Amino acid sequence: MRQGWRWYGPHANVPLDAVRQAGATDVVSSLHEVPIGRAWTLAEVEARRNLIEAAPAGRSALTWSVVESIPIPDAVKRKGAAARAEIEAWIASLEAVAGAGIKIVCYNFMPVVDWTRTDLDHVLPTGATAMRFDQDRFAAFDLHILERDGAERDYSAEDRIRARATYEAMSEADIAALTTNIASALPGSTTEPLTIPAFRERLAAYAGIDAARLRAHLIGFLEAVTPAAEARGVKLTLHPDDPPRSLFGLPRIASTEADYAALFDAVPSPANGMCYCTGSLGVRADNDLPAIARRFAGRIHFAHLRATKREGDGRSFHESAHLEGDVDMLAVLRELVAEDRKRPPGETIVFRPDHGHRMLDDLTKEVSPGYPAIGRLRGLAELRGILYALGAL
Repeated sequence: MRQGWRWYGPHANVPLDAVRQAGATDVVSSLHEVPIGRAWTLAEVEARRNLIEAAPAGRSALTWSVVESIPIPDAVKRKGAAARAEIEAWIASLEAVAGAGIKIVCYNFMPVVDWTRTDLDHVLPTGATAMRFDQDRFAAFDLHILERDGAERDYSAEDRIRARATYEAMSEADIAALTTNIASALPGSTTEPLTIPAFRERLAAYAGIDAARLRAHLIGFLEAVTPAAEARGVKLTLHPDDPPRSLFGLPRIASTEADYAALFDAVPSPANGMCYCTGSLGVRADNDLPAIARRFAGRIHFAHLRATKREGDGRSFHESAHLEGDVDMLAVLRELVAEDRKRPPGETIVFRPDHGHRMLDDLTKEVSPGYPAIGRLRGLAELRGILYALGAL
């Protein structure tokens, strides 16, 4: 397995030397500065690749192995194959990536909002901080800040009482911070920051789009793009929904084993693969992570390895340390290593430590939520320890 590290580009607060010092060899990155929907050019991709791979004298070499992500425009999620111009632009970006020699592309199909958290610096007993999804704070935002039409139907009477109490206890600063966390696009997001009025408009555009229709739109997209990916030897890897359940009344269709099975049955191309994210899938108690890895082993080309801890209400959770929480990381890695050993060197699984605690010196620095250097360094070291024990390194 290849040890990866997410890097946000030349202006990131974690430099490439930090990637080397962490012991990673493979970089996971994207052209985050390119507007969503605009086709990437080969020159742009090659310039970023050269920045990553042209190591200074005496420095360890790095390889840009995974593009995470080429964002899928909202029109594709709403219209499917009918969004022809947007899909053609996405294919052009894919061709640029393939032309630069990068063979793994991650993407997601979450409508309106990408990965979602209510708290970015939840204080842990150690004094470190973690990202958290608090169900009551989320409901308070949905019901009393966003004031989404029909939102009350998605919550029980008890839920609504707790959400009201949570909202009434918030200061103006609390409300502003919660709105920023949910609506303003977290790092790595492939959706656009939204004001509250724009958020309501975007939700209204999804009226009448249920899970079956959204899945059909994803299948239509895959039917259009997988021939181009397959012809160029590129593996497309669909990231799970985060969290893996409906938010704001919107359907989500990459949350369970059955969801992925339906997509692989509909589009059986070998280019149609999975980004196996233990943190996202692990939020649901009914997801058997080792079983999912075993069933879809041949489809897994990229893995996000992290753990989440479900809290008492079953819907709230926080990011735990990589070997803690609700993910049996040893069992997961046994499955991934067994698959990895079957593959030729150029097709082994790239993994990265996903989301780390903010800890030590990072507590006093500006960091990207979920992506501080030291917490991810700890996570990669712990994962590497398991791989050594399994004889995989």
